[in-house]
Amino acid sequence: MYFAALLARTEDGWEASDTELDDVETLSDLADLAREASPDDDTVLVLIEQEEAWFGVVRVDGEDDPRIYVSDAAAAQRSAYGELLLTDELLGRDPGADDVDDLDSLDLDGTEDGEPEAEEDDDGDEGAAADAVAHGPVGDSEILTDLGISGKELRALESGDALSEIADILGAAEVLEGVR
Repeated sequence: MYFAALLARTEDGWEASDTELDDVETLSDLADLAREASPDDDTVLVLIEQEEAWFGVVRVDGEDDPRIYVSDAAAAQRSAYGELLLTDELLGRDPGADDVDDLDSLDLDGTEDGEPEAEEDDDGDEGAAADAVAHGPVGDSEILTDLGISGKELRALESGDALSEIADILGAAEVLEGVR
């Protein structure tokens, strides 16, 4: 089960709104959705969780590029919402590294008329080994430091109740629970 909410910081405190991510296809779309929640270019946090598996925080400050933290990249990669957050840059990959145009990346061993051999994982899925992402957090763990949550505290949060703990520290627990 997924939960996604927007927390917008205003002069009067935090305002929360439940959000649907069904029409969001890219990180840019998500950032635009967050910016719409705050007409005054205040800080907006997009909080996303898949129960007991992973959580993510996207921070949008005005027109700045979004900052992202994901608690478990491997778990998030298996999720449509997680895939929105796991950009090549966040994962430390070169954009387009999977392109076949790069002959150095091909294993040309003379078989199959020069076609590379497909890798298989333990389940027999071809190409899955090339797309593997390590378990563990990725992104900007200092994303909430100025709001009272250090990187160490953020990394220590358990996926099951992380969003509630974040909201509690921010003083937004009541408004977040109101939309949950």
